[in-house]
Amino acid sequence: QVQLVESGGGWVQAGGSLRLSCAASGRTFSSYAMGWFRQAPGKEREFVAAISRSGGSTAYADSVKGRFTVSRDNARNTVYLQMSGLKPEDTAVYSCAADRISWLYSYIEDQYDYWGQGTQVTVSS
Repeated sequence: QVQLVESGGGWVQAGGSLRLSCAASGRTFSSYAMGWFRQAPGKEREFVAAISRSGGSTAYADSVKGRFTVSRDNARNTVYLQMSGLKPEDTAVYSCAADRISWLYSYIEDQYDYWGQGTQVTVSS
């Protein structure tokens, strides 16, 4: 089992940057593909980004492509989401998740086995 803890959220003005971290417990972090999802008030949770076990393959939602970068450090059991050019519509609770099964990664939240508690990101205009 994997426990995930996000950090790095906060308040930022539009155009600013934040880096989210997701620290994983356990010795098998490198065996999980990792994803980031977000949920804004009154909306369903949506896919943001994903990264393969080695970090060699990544995927992004169209809404964040070119602004967000997902990376991982398997030696530190941590996955990151670097967010720049933030917009008010990026305001949401951001959660990381671990996927045991997908060959590379998944865009689908039901494919993920473990979830963190989330961290709030608020972008003001």
